[in-house]
Amino acid sequence: MTENTNKSGLPANLQLDTLAVRMGLPPSQYGENSEALFLTSGYVQSSAESSARRFAGEEEGYTYGRGGNPTVTSFEMRLAALEGTEAAISTSSGMSAIMLMLFSLLKAGDHVVFSQSMFGSTIKLIGSEFARFGVESTMVPQTDLAAWKAAIKSNTKILFAETPTNPLTEVCDIAALADMAHNAGALFALDNCFATPALQRPALMGADIIMHSGTKYLDGQGRVMAGALCASAAMVREKFLPVMKNSGMILSPFNAWVILKGMETLGIRMEAQSKRALEVALWLEKHPAVARVYYPSLPSHPQHALAMKQMSGQGGAVLSFDVKASNAAQARERAFHVLDGMQVLSLCTNLGDTKSLLTHPASTSHGKLSEEQRQLAGIGQGMIRVAVGLEAPVDIQNDLAIGLNSIQ
Repeated sequence: MTENTNKSGLPANLQLDTLAVRMGLPPSQYGENSEALFLTSGYVQSSAESSARRFAGEEEGYTYGRGGNPTVTSFEMRLAALEGTEAAISTSSGMSAIMLMLFSLLKAGDHVVFSQSMFGSTIKLIGSEFARFGVESTMVPQTDLAAWKAAIKSNTKILFAETPTNPLTEVCDIAALADMAHNAGALFALDNCFATPALQRPALMGADIIMHSGTKYLDGQGRVMAGALCASAAMVREKFLPVMKNSGMILSPFNAWVILKGMETLGIRMEAQSKRALEVALWLEKHPAVARVYYPSLPSHPQHALAMKQMSGQGGAVLSFDVKASNAAQARERAFHVLDGMQVLSLCTNLGDTKSLLTHPASTSHGKLSEEQRQLAGIGQGMIRVAVGLEAPVDIQNDLAIGLNSIQ
């Protein structure tokens, strides 16, 4: 865990693109220009007294790999600076970041309100796993502010959303939900994986906690797993850090180093991939075998105006579309036909890569949900999610056309 106030040696008020390249701990005595990779599980202490103070939290310094690492600190500093929060804490994956948040802030009898359009594993974690320990929860439609307000109880502690959602790209009003949570004495947490701070900075709109799967666009090349929570220094230090140390859901130094390098190109990647995604989305909207396209930059998107306001005028790199079909069985068959016909693009459930990745959400990311839960989330058997990479848009279109053009 590190606070954004840690000395980096950089002047204040730098732009995001500069912070993405430069923010981190100062170089060591060797003057390395690229951030150093510190592969160590332990740290030699200068004296027994200093060691005692560090383990007691009375003196700054590293003690053991589970409690901190300089490479990991640099990643946390960089992400906190980009999100505009005081601090950040890293974890081994995006789901472990959500687990850390829930374990740190909730107890039996507490209540969570969350979007029914969230990632499938998030829905299962809150609605099933934490329910076993007495945590209550209510799912609500992502874009229905009245439903969010009606679901809040006296024991509600967290409102949790993601925007845009996976895979329908639904957009929630961040500022409105943050105000709603605060008026009820609750916290507002937001999954910012799809947009990243390159397109959207939820803390500036009132969000208390910003969650990331660094596995996605922060890395950007599909190489490693990582997660993080961005929040106030007090919340990170007093709530998240003790649980993280005791649970051991830490980020490895190597993975932190890989993501540090990936974040250096975050802004230009998100801009380039957003442009490609829009071009592909516009092409799909005109294809006769496509029933509907879900992408925030399209004027047909229900929350288009809000998305363009919150996401700096860009829609991100992820879109979804439904193939035309007369029933669920035919929809699944046709979606599989399109995916199996690809010759260039990757059939892969990850996202955030420079390579375009496609998946069938109903049988993969949301496959463990009940049919009722999938229907509530709007995920049909004919839906295909496309995480657009950096290939030429015409090549993406031509590869999708192999299957789409041959649908009978």
